[in-house]
Amino acid sequence: MSQFATGITVITAGGERGHGMTANAFSSVSLDPPMVLCCVSRAARMHDAILSAKAFAVSILGAEQRELARYFADWRRPRGLAQFDSVDWFPGPHTGSPLLSGSLAWVECNLAEVYEGGDHSIFLGNVVSSKRGTGPQALTFFGGDYHQVGPDVRATA
Repeated sequence: MSQFATGITVITAGGERGHGMTANAFSSVSLDPPMVLCCVSRAARMHDAILSAKAFAVSILGAEQRELARYFADWRRPRGLAQFDSVDWFPGPHTGSPLLSGSLAWVECNLAEVYEGGDHSIFLGNVVSSKRGTGPQALTFFGGDYHQVGPDVRATA
């Protein structure tokens, strides 16, 4: 699967088990009604955070947010909402889930369904809020490394 280029997101959930994690298993599902999905390992802290909050948010990362992607992929970062102390974020207006400042876009979702998918769960969310940022280039993942892509840039390391 390392040969499949994907966008990079940070999925977050608020509440008592607030948490964030870097993810590329994210997709639009429906435009009418607006729905998205994300896939999370059942062993990940994010799994319980989404189930507890019954909501999640997605920050779609821009090319300049490579360090944020690395930070939220690092299991050594603080647990709970303390992991957001060192990053610039704001609470989602509908779910309270942390949204990362400077992202290309944000999506807030109420949890609609949970499906089993091997060792992961597929979380289907009803989009309750979305907003576009201003960044021109996206952060992508391909071949085991981060890259950037946008209107002025071809895929580069």
